[in-house]
Amino acid sequence: MGRITELLDAAHNRGQILSLPYAGALVPPEAHELLGLAPGTRLVDVRSRAELELTGVIPGAVHVEWQSWPGWVANPHFLVQLAQATDPESLLLFICRSGERSHRAAAACTQAGRSNCYNVLEGFEGDLDQASGHRNTRNGWKVHRLPWHQT
Repeated sequence: MGRITELLDAAHNRGQILSLPYAGALVPPEAHELLGLAPGTRLVDVRSRAELELTGVIPGAVHVEWQSWPGWVANPHFLVQLAQATDPESLLLFICRSGERSHRAAAACTQAGRSNCYNVLEGFEGDLDQASGHRNTRNGWKVHRLPWHQT
């Protein structure tokens, strides 16, 4: 069994345990590794443009807003924009700030007929630390020291 299969099996198993409506879920280091191993895999960052400017971007990620700032207005063209930005056969790994919007995006994409949709748990900034009231301390893409840069 190759490493790609191991990563996808772990994601599928996690998806079954969590009863997810899409192919599976990855933690950030797994997602990053899969991006490097599986040609055509796309990381789809669904954060708003304002978030990208304020908190940073992931090199090579495809950006399709799930909701826009201000007001968190749903993007009515999300699925069309995603189809224009990605190959229909690609593995799609969805990421947002914490994993919530990317969960909804992966579910919507799967419901629309795309297979191979995965959520990146923890997201870019991770879970909120209740003690400090801040993100970027417990988990997430940045905490795992994966590639990103400030715009």
